[in-house]
Amino acid sequence: MTLTVRGLRQGYGDEEVLRGIDLDVEKGKLVSVLGPNGSGKSTLIRTVCNILSPRGGTIEADGVSVTGMSPKDFSRVVGYVPQKYVPSDYMKVFDAILLGRAPYISWSYSDDDFAHADRAIDMMDIWDLADKYVNDLSGGQAQKVVIARALAQDPEYFILDEPTSALDLKNQMTALRTVRNVISDGRSGALVALHDLNLAIHFSDEIVMLKDGLVHARGKPEEVITEQNISEVYGVRSEILEGRDGMFVHVLEDDCLQ
Repeated sequence: MTLTVRGLRQGYGDEEVLRGIDLDVEKGKLVSVLGPNGSGKSTLIRTVCNILSPRGGTIEADGVSVTGMSPKDFSRVVGYVPQKYVPSDYMKVFDAILLGRAPYISWSYSDDDFAHADRAIDMMDIWDLADKYVNDLSGGQAQKVVIARALAQDPEYFILDEPTSALDLKNQMTALRTVRNVISDGRSGALVALHDLNLAIHFSDEIVMLKDGLVHARGKPEEVITEQNISEVYGVRSEILEGRDGMFVHVLEDDCLQ
């Protein structure tokens, strides 16, 4: 069971942003998309999430095209976490998370829907926020809420666009560890756009590295996160070191490439 992207092309006006992207997200696996600003990460995520219509190529979930799905059916398949959650009106945190169950309701929320919301709040450890209004939260708190809403949604694939950008170090680890734990039973998979190379190394099963709208490298973290690829894609020199918990990247700050 796989989320499959083949030959994906996307752009804005006359500018082509993505050119022939191929990737696969198997259930039970976390795939990270890396690349510098402007490489097409967010455009890729927004296209896979049906926010943008592809200019070419196919996107299929378990062999079924997602572009022809109704919004309700699509929401059962894909749970989307944007870079930044902007609430449209005042809503309690618990109610915002419960909205993740919308694809499954007919007339009203069931006990099972409330149980999913409770479990998502437990996972993100945000019971202290449950009765607050989303509009009153900090950026990091709001991001934890939108991740919890996706968890309550219980989709087949989680698609996250830089979900840790508003979070501190501890909550970055908590959020990604939670997603990894959720998909570990093989019922769902995750595609995550990230900036942090070390988070990608630690949590990813596979990495897709973009440069100028193309796949520059794809494979296991140790195959993709190399000093050569970092130099070619990010324009900086680095060292790949071995730490207590495995490899990590040390960027040589004063040795940027011209």
